[in-house]
Amino acid sequence: MSTISSVLVANRGEIACRIFRTCHDLGVRTVAVHSDADANALHARVADAAVRLEGSAPADTYLRGDLIVKAALASGADAVHPGYGFLSENAGFARAVLDAGLVWIGPPPEAIEAMASKTHAKKLMGLEPLASVTQDDLPVLVKAAAGGGGRGMRVVRHLDDLEAELTAARAEALSAFGDDEVFVEPYVEGGRHVEVQVLADTHGTVWVLGTRDCTLQRRHQKVIEEAPAPGLTPELTESLCSMAERAARAVDYVGAGTVEFLVANGNAHFLEMNTRLQVEHPVTEAVFGIDLVALQIRVAEGEALESEPPRARGHAVEARLYAEDPSRDWAPQTGTLHRLAVPGVRLDSGYADGDAIGVHYDSMLAKAVAHAATRAEAVRGLAGALERAAIHGPATNRDLLVRSLRHEEFTSARMDTGFYERHLTALTGSAPDPYAPLAAALADAHGRSRFGGWRNLASQEQAKRYLMAGEEHEARYRHTREGLAADGVVVVHADAQLVILELDGVRRKFEVVRYGDQLYVGPTPLTALPRFHEPTADHAPGSLLAPMPGTVVRIADGLEPGAAVRAGEPLLWLEAMKMEHKITAPATGTLTTLHATPGQQVEVGTLLAVVDAAEAPR
Repeated sequence: MSTISSVLVANRGEIACRIFRTCHDLGVRTVAVHSDADANALHARVADAAVRLEGSAPADTYLRGDLIVKAALASGADAVHPGYGFLSENAGFARAVLDAGLVWIGPPPEAIEAMASKTHAKKLMGLEPLASVTQDDLPVLVKAAAGGGGRGMRVVRHLDDLEAELTAARAEALSAFGDDEVFVEPYVEGGRHVEVQVLADTHGTVWVLGTRDCTLQRRHQKVIEEAPAPGLTPELTESLCSMAERAARAVDYVGAGTVEFLVANGNAHFLEMNTRLQVEHPVTEAVFGIDLVALQIRVAEGEALESEPPRARGHAVEARLYAEDPSRDWAPQTGTLHRLAVPGVRLDSGYADGDAIGVHYDSMLAKAVAHAATRAEAVRGLAGALERAAIHGPATNRDLLVRSLRHEEFTSARMDTGFYERHLTALTGSAPDPYAPLAAALADAHGRSRFGGWRNLASQEQAKRYLMAGEEHEARYRHTREGLAADGVVVVHADAQLVILELDGVRRKFEVVRYGDQLYVGPTPLTALPRFHEPTADHAPGSLLAPMPGTVVRIADGLEPGAAVRAGEPLLWLEAMKMEHKITAPATGTLTTLHATPGQQVEVGTLLAVVDAAEAPR
């Protein structure tokens, strides 16, 4: 047995901070690695020591196993924890750590080789990927062999799209995992994504820590997870747990791992085994009352697990809070996170108030986890906590999460993996609070003198303009001898932070926070507009503007000015926050201008290309 005294986490963001928290509780020294883009990131600030990895792209930093091993040795670390993503399922990296005389907090390299490659894992379980695809095989799923998290994954419903989707999947997998191997398998629709957590030691004990449901996904990335998976028969639950234990024992597994299944029509279809800690591990921790990272460290030190795991208690639900706009094709968002506070639940985050959200990495801000005696109580508690949360910064999926948790399909556990395809419009379509602009205007007007200049008449109506939910709103109010007033409401109280309005006999409170021109009235973001309209830049009809900051990674083959294009045809691809985003032709016509070039860094609103519909070929 060896005692670990210092751990380097070969990762970043939320998972690095989460591992450091346990290490600090155990009295273990911590070492971070960081790219140049992460020089001031939270994980680099909270670690006891930090080592720079020159560059910002994952391929130059967090995917450079040689540099990470060198950093561990230079910093005096005696163990390496890979976290999830990046090199966490890379057997070569695990071997390099062990060969350097360091402790690897993860499964043996041989187990990673057997299971971390999705193609090898399927063969071990008696399954084979599709060697070729015909019309009869559709729909199919293209998947990255060396990683997860939705990267390098595409659903193909039309045979003509297969080659393009294979190319896109390979590029995304290479960027995320340093390995462009992909494979194709049948796509099972209408199922649920269910997984089983296992934990094994070096003495032959394998804990099976129940099921999790991860069915609600967007772009094949999980959004809401829970434990245990609801609505499964005892027989199906036993079968899933038995298969998971069998998979772990088949490869002499050690450490934490997850076996994933697609459940449809009462049958379980093996998907893969993730040979690492999962993003959603906190729901299992909550239900079993354990710390999986602490147990990973103890197993790596050679300690034996108890013969049986603790007893499961209650139900836990986790929601992933992303900086993204679900109503705009899940477009990632960047900017300053002024405030993040979610009351009454566990919050795992890689950001602190005032941190910048950049373009280089995943858009997840935090995971919020609620635990209660019953599923209904946990779901209700998490929805309420998110609704009351202060999230001030770029747009997030908070409203989508709250509405998803309260949707009848979810509350009754009848969801499947097509949930967002069916319900996204309804879940993102509700109007913001119509009284938010008035509350913002009243808070802004508080304390201002009503004498002099354009306010020399006490009863003169004033107006303030705000941008809310992409539309301009005007709020009107008056200064009176009794204070501030507005038509249709009673202004009970107004100061710079709190406005109370009485509407039809009901008092409503509006908390107001301001960061320059950006305001938050409760959860509603608004932007204060100048008193007079300012001229805006004109763009020609058919202009394609970058919807997000990112990098131009590819241009369609043969695309150049003068080319004929069809409406909806992919013209170029942007990579932002480790995901690729297609930019398509807005109309059938002729490409008259192409400014974008591969490798180009672009900001929101950058002109990429222009399609002239008037010049459409006849």
